[in-house]
This record gives sequence, C-alpha cells and structure tokens, in this order.
Amino acid sequence: MNALIYTSALGIICLLAEIFNLRKLIIPIAIAGLLAILGTVALDWNADNSIREAALYNMLRADSFSLTFSGLLISLTVLLLMLSTDFYKTEQAKISDYIALILFILAGSLAMASFGNLAMLFLGIEVLSISLYIMAGANKHDKRSNEAGMKYFLMGSFASGLLLFGIALVYGETGSFDIVEIRDFIATHQPTSMLYVGVGLMLMALLFKTGAAPFHYWAPDVYEGAPMFHTAILMTVAKIGAFAAFYRLFSACFIPVMMPFGWVLSIVVALTITVGNLSALVQDSFKRMLALSGVSNAGYLMIAIVTLYGKTDNAVFYYSLAYGMALITAFTIAIFVYRSSGTESFSGFNGLAKRHPFIAASLTIAMLSLAGIPPFAGFFGKYYIFSEAVRNGRMWLVIIATINSIIGVYYYLKVVFAMYLKESDSNAAPLQIPVIYSVVIAITLTVILAVGLFPSTVLGWL
Repeated sequence: MNALIYTSALGIICLLAEIFNLRKLIIPIAIAGLLAILGTVALDWNADNSIREAALYNMLRADSFSLTFSGLLISLTVLLLMLSTDFYKTEQAKISDYIALILFILAGSLAMASFGNLAMLFLGIEVLSISLYIMAGANKHDKRSNEAGMKYFLMGSFASGLLLFGIALVYGETGSFDIVEIRDFIATHQPTSMLYVGVGLMLMALLFKTGAAPFHYWAPDVYEGAPMFHTAILMTVAKIGAFAAFYRLFSACFIPVMMPFGWVLSIVVALTITVGNLSALVQDSFKRMLALSGVSNAGYLMIAIVTLYGKTDNAVFYYSLAYGMALITAFTIAIFVYRSSGTESFSGFNGLAKRHPFIAASLTIAMLSLAGIPPFAGFFGKYYIFSEAVRNGRMWLVIIATINSIIGVYYYLKVVFAMYLKESDSNAAPLQIPVIYSVVIAITLTVILAVGLFPSTVLGWL
C-alpha cells in the first residue's frame, strides 16, 4: 500500500531531478529509493493494515499476496535499474524520462497486484500501459520500434476498452466496484447473463494484457521491435504485474462464476502453451524466441487460474520468481552479446563459451531453468502448478503442458548448442562484460540456484 505511494512519488522526483541538472544521480536515487520502499513492504508484512485499507476505502489491499508480489516486482525493477546504468549511458539527455517511466511501470504493476477495487485495477493497468506504449516505441530512428509502439498502443487501447466495458457491466449488476462486495453479491444472488458478459469481457482484456492466445499476436512483434532493455521490462515487471492482477481478480472476486469459464480457460491455456512453443521452435532470433516463450509461460501460469479451488498462491509466486530471475539473466547477456556482435540471432552466441565461459555458463543455467530442468527453480515452479492441476482433475491439461515443456527444451537449448558447439568468427575479440552486468547475473543466478535447491523457503511466504 505504502509502496505504491512512495514509488509514484519517486517517479516524480526523478522527473524533477532533470530541472536541477542531477542526471548523474537519478539512477542511484531511484535504486536507493526502491530499496527503502522494499523495506517498507517488509515492515508491512506483520503490521495491522486494516485501518489504512479502510482509510483508502479498500481501494488497495495489504495482504500476503499483494506484499509478496510487491516485493518481487520492486526487486526485479532494482535489478533492471542496475542494468540501465550501462544501457542509458548514451541517452543522458533523456535519462530522467526513461527512469521515471520505469518507476511508473512499477507503480502500475503494484496497483495491479494490490487492488481491492475495480477502479484501482483499471487505473493501474492504464498507468502501466501508457508507460509501456512509450517504452516500446522509444527508438524513433528504428522502424521496428515505431511499429512496436503503434501496434501496442492500438491493440492495448482496444483491450482497455473491453476491460472498461466489462467493469461497467459488472458494476451495473452488482452495484459495487469493491471486489469483496462483488464476490459476496454473486455468492448470494443468481448470476445474470449480463454479469457473465461483463466477466467475459474482462477475461478477454486480461488475456490480451498477459499475452495469452488467441490474443497474443501483438506480443512477438512488440517484444522484438522494442529496444532490448525495454523488452526485458515488458516481459518481467509488466507481465508479472498483469498476471498478478489476473489471478487476484478471479481468485478474490469471481470464484462463484468460474464454473462456466473453467473449460473455456482450459482450452485457452492449452492453446497458449502449444502456440507459444511451436512458434518459438522455428525462430532464428534469440529475442523473438524469448518473446514467444513468454506466450507459453503465460499459459503455464494460467493453469493456476483454472485450478483456483486449490492452494495455488504459493505456486504462482514461486513460478513468477523463477521466471523473472531467469529472464533478467537471459536479457542481461543478450544485451551484452547484441552490443558485441550487432545481431539478435542465435549466430551472435556462436563460440561464446570459449570467449567468455562465465557468460555461457550463466545463460545455460537461465535457459535450463526456463525449460524446467531440475534442480533449477523453473522445474519446481512447473511442478507445483502441475500438481495443483492434477489434484483438481485437469490431468489432460497437465499432459499437454508436459509435452509442450519437453518441446520447449529444444529451442531453449539452441542457444546453448550455439555457445558450446559452434565456432565464432575468427576475428572475434575476447569479451569484456561490464562489472554491473556481472553483479546482476550473480544475484539472479544465486536466486535461481537457492530457490531451486531449497524451494520450501519460498513456498511458505503466502
């Protein structure tokens, strides 16, 4: 709750820093501020937040779900800001704008993870989306970036319209925006067809925001066209925030009307996982492969929504943590390789193991975690989600997901084969990775390994 207010204020401070010509201090201030905000999240963990919730008319909730996801989102943003010190070193004139946008993206994600009111959900999504539209099209000299920004804006605006229309219909039927009051109303009244239409429209909008099939068609083009660092933000902080909102909405509000949507969502999950994996198989671009694997990962996470009657909160957080850390590792190395080779294709990684063994080993661990290979965190993330699905009678869905996980191993290992089995250009020079990149990689790898080896340390947080 406090985290959202402080993050928004920090974004404004970064904008004001430009006026006083404090560009060199903006990133350190932002990182220090977020670490302090992370401390307030920890303090809120054992506090009685009911008075503050009431003071804000329950617009925001400070429960274990919102606090754990807020901590994760802030931590991921800190790691991304550490990378930005190198990425934006040639963009000092715009540094305050970029850092402020990143903080506003975080603020939108925090609102989406903590909302207690549908109005706050919509506000969080719009703050997030508007910032992302700008970030996707940030490189005005690149046609792909311009296309990404415009495509994301047009498709995102359409999805926001669906969400707003759905919220209006739900309000018209229940007389409230508060998710607890809506849940109680639905539990004590016979749902009407108009309510189902409203929930269906909100469902379609959130499927778009999370990049799930058949609303995923924008994702590969937008993720590929955006600058590499901005794609990392899109696929980590923004995506995890959107899914936290998706899960929170249906677990805390719409459980009484989940029955008619259960089979529809199951089919969407199977389609999302399959389309994402099969599309990623044929990609030559590492960046586009990660974009399409993000579609399939959205499907794996959505299994938790299909099985809401189980205890899936812990599994969702665990998977999000493993996914976020592995992706930041992958993008950190991808940014470095792209700057060294000038290409986003797998060929840019050829012979990397000989030129920089640490980087090759780090990327291998990240890919194995994303592929779900034990003992890394990604394996246990899938295992816990699949286990809940089996307990809730979705064995057929788990079989499809497992087959797709095996298929996914191939395209994740393509880059590993390139690093270890292919020769690089004979003129390629030894690589010197920036120190800050090594620090970020060390942190993310530590989390991936620690969480994978000791999963119980995370599973008890929710």
